[in-house]
Amino acid sequence: MRYPQGGGLTPERQAFRERIRLEAAELFAVGASNAEVAKDLRVSVRSVQRWRRTW
Repeated sequence: MRYPQGGGLTPERQAFRERIRLEAAELFAVGASNAEVAKDLRVSVRSVQRWRRTW
């Protein structure tokens, strides 16, 4: 089953997740490793890897 655009999240939750991704981008810019970013933001390393590729 596919979720609608936004993965079925509320607008508030979508905004929260976007803020986390923006924080990750700031950490990428200062040279933080994937593991450091994941630990700081309390997300999986796999998510951070995807975000870094996109960044």
